[in-house]
Order: sequence, then C-alpha cells, then structure tokens
Amino acid sequence: MLYQKNCLAQFSFQKVPMDRKTKKELIRTKSEQLGSLQTKLKENKLPVLVLVEGWGTAGKGSRIASMIHDLDPRFFQVISVSSPTPEELAKPFLARHMKNIPENGKLIFLDSGWMDETIRALENGELSSKEYEHRLEEIRVFERQLCDNGYLLVKLFLHIDQQEQEKRIDELSQNPDTSWRVSDHDRWQNRHYDRCLRDFEDYLQATSLPYAPWHVIDSVHRKQSEIDCLTILCDSIEQAIAQKQAGVLPGSQSDPQYNPCSKEFPLIEMPLLSQIPLNQQMSRKEYKEQLKYYQKKLEKLHNQIYRWKIPVILAYEGWDAAGKGGNIKRITSALDPRGYKVIPVAAPKPYELARHYLWRFWQNLPKKGHIVIFDRTWYGRVMVERLEGLCSESDWKRAYTEMNEFEQQLTDWGAVILKFWVQIDKDTQLARFEERQNTPEKQWKITEEDWRNREKWDEYEVAINEMLQKTSTEYAPWHIIESNCKYYARIKALCLLTEALEKAVKQAEKQAKSKN
Repeated sequence: MLYQKNCLAQFSFQKVPMDRKTKKELIRTKSEQLGSLQTKLKENKLPVLVLVEGWGTAGKGSRIASMIHDLDPRFFQVISVSSPTPEELAKPFLARHMKNIPENGKLIFLDSGWMDETIRALENGELSSKEYEHRLEEIRVFERQLCDNGYLLVKLFLHIDQQEQEKRIDELSQNPDTSWRVSDHDRWQNRHYDRCLRDFEDYLQATSLPYAPWHVIDSVHRKQSEIDCLTILCDSIEQAIAQKQAGVLPGSQSDPQYNPCSKEFPLIEMPLLSQIPLNQQMSRKEYKEQLKYYQKKLEKLHNQIYRWKIPVILAYEGWDAAGKGGNIKRITSALDPRGYKVIPVAAPKPYELARHYLWRFWQNLPKKGHIVIFDRTWYGRVMVERLEGLCSESDWKRAYTEMNEFEQQLTDWGAVILKFWVQIDKDTQLARFEERQNTPEKQWKITEEDWRNREKWDEYEVAINEMLQKTSTEYAPWHIIESNCKYYARIKALCLLTEALEKAVKQAEKQAKSKN
C-alpha cells in the first residue's frame, strides 16, 4: 500500500485469503512478467533504482531474491549498503549513494540505503534535530533530481510487528548457519521498537512524494509480501514506460507544486560579459613578484586546510584559449601533489552519458582537507549541451536549479567552492588560435571543434550570461577572471583563492575555540 500519515502505527497485518498454491503461481506469473519488462527497460533506456528498506529481519534479502529470479543478470545489480567507510565519511553524505545509481536500461536493487543510514545516525546521536531536518531535505532533492532526470525510483518498506521481529531474531540466532544474519542493531531495534516505529513514521512521511512514493509491504506474511513487491515493481515499470513513450515529463516537472524551476536561491547580480573591461595589464617583473608571494601563501594554506579538514573545489570555465590551463598550473605548482587532483572534463563517455549528468562530478569530489580542480565543469549542461542540442530544453532550463542545489549541498557539507569564468575578447582568442596553429609544439591545443565553437561566439555569450545570472549564488558566486593579460589573470585567481582559504581557516579556528 502507498504510505499515508501514521501508516505504520495503524497498519493491519492481515493475511490475504489465498491458498499457498495460488500464491506460488501468482509469484511465478509476476516474476515472468518482470523478466519480460526487463527487455522493454533496455529498449526504452529506462534506469530503475529499487530501494528496499525496513525492519531488521523483515526479509529484505529474500524479497530482492524473489524480484531478481527471472531477470538477466547482465542488466541488474544487487548492492548491500553497509555502514560508510572512513573514505566515504570523508566525502558528502550522498556521494556513495549517487555512485550506485544505474545506467539507462538497467536495474539496481539496494538492500537498505540512505534511509537506513540516516535513521541510524539519528538514533546514535550523530545527527541533531536540525541536522536531521537538513538531511531529509538533501534526500528529497536527491530523489527529485533522479526522477526529473528520467529515473524510476521504487521505494519499498518491509513492515513487521515487534512480536514477529522478536520471533525471527530468536529463530535465526538458534541456528549456527543463520545466527550471523542477526546484528546487535536488530536486537536493539526490537527492544526499542516503539521509538524506531516513530522514527520510521517521521522519515516515511517526510520523504514520500508523488513522484517517489513509499510502498509499505506487509512482510509478516512472506508469500504475500513477495507478490506485493513484484506487483508494485511491475506496475511501476509499466507506468514509467508508458509515460516515457507518451512524452510525459518525468518526476516532479509535470506537477507545479514540486516543479524545481520555481525554486529561489540567494543570487548575486553579475555583469554582462560585454560590460567587463579587459584592459588590465601587469608587467612581467610585477607578475614574478606577485606569483612568488601568492604561491608561498598558498603553500602554507594548503597545510592548514588539510589540518582543518576543509574540502576545496575550484571550477574553471571560460572561452577556448582563455588561459585556463596556465592559470591552473600556477595554482598547482604551489600545492603538495598528494593533496590535490585536477580533473580535465571532456565530452562524457558512453557510461557517463547513460547516467545522471552530475554523476561523473560526484565521483570526483575531494575528500575533506583536499583540493579538486575541475578544468570545465557541470556547467557544460547549460552551454555546449544546450547549444549543440545534446539535451532537451526542459533539461537545461531545470539544470540551473539542480546545479545550485548541488553546490549548496557541497557548501553545507563544508566545502569552499570557487567558480572562475576566464574571460577574453574575440580578437584575443583569434590571435591565440593563430599562434597555436602556427607553432608546432602548440598545435595539439587547437582543434576543429575550437573553430566551430568560435563561429557560435554570440550564441555562447547569450548562454553564458544567463548561466552567470542564474547560478552566481551567495554561497558559490562566480568570479570573472579578465584574461586578455595572462599575468593579471593568474595573479587574480591566486589572490581570490588565498583570500577564500584564509577566510575558511579563520572560521574553522573560530568554531574550534567556541567548542572549547
């Protein structure tokens, strides 16, 4: 049944009047139906994520085994989500869950996931009430973005009563071959059943939305629960395929109440590119002096952000030949190579195209205390993908909200984000293109694509201006790096970076003192 308020507390565990033989036949029929639907999933490139949550010993593994019985193992995966590792804890909460999303046309079954992890953290005292509410909002955003980008998210909660859970714990514990399946948490949960029931109720109510509802399964009656899980999954897939074929907008987009494009963010007004003066100059002598000064400062700050576990993300965008590479090189020259990574972002590979467009960026986020520099970023969605028709109009218009949400999650996690737009004029770009083309050791830097993009300069300028206006937020503003003079551009970027890191370190020191 679909979750409704107080659904768990009022749930009636009633056995369906159906004999065992009929139930087994229905399970077989539904399982075969799901096997047939798998082919349609591939044909329609529909990715399906099945989240199976519930009480300890409620039968999550058995229900998953039933659902995958007639599926082609080449096109699905079962992931048992355990407690986060130290490596995973050093990254944002959702990073490890985003990692597990399926490719188009495939299924992923999660044996527990972000619900179980969140509620355990709440019950262990790792999340305050305020932090818990913030976590719930992160999860709602995560699930909405998946659904809006064409994912089918099927959420199943396996429900049993306290007496049934206690009985199963005793039965499993008495058998040496199954005792390992009972955890200390299962026993704790049974002893504190009423509290856990309230926590589950609160979570389900907060995260059950029209485009990603919770289905509560009576898992006391095992065959009945198999039928319910298979029926819900088959019906959900059939409905999603029918909607996709009919051209219905996925997820929240068809519902004005949840439409992400109406979401507001604290924006900073940005100038148009045509209004930015590009006459700044810097002599080579001054450049050398400033470079030495800022690199020395950056070297010291790198040690400090590692000490305070502050993650740093530098996002570089700009015109071709604007000097992004040289700019990045002057930053990395001052850094400990063990503490940073540069990610050159090219056209997405097939396995990246087959997932949510932010997936590949989630994979490359820094650990706490480390720096990641993106040479081109997720903003390709609203520039090259927009102009080259690589995504739909609704996709790139919605992306402004999704990218603001993404960056908000990162800054809430504690990351320092600096976004640089490296700006040059059209004549400077032409001169640099010609220099590259006429210099043998630089010819690899110029491609036919660069020349094609130059022909669309005016179209790109419109898209860039819109991007700057809609995604320069107070928590992750855009910084314009005037780069007709490369010396000036490199020093400005170093100056902005060191200022941001100094501010972050001072804030970390202040917070540490307040705790003491």
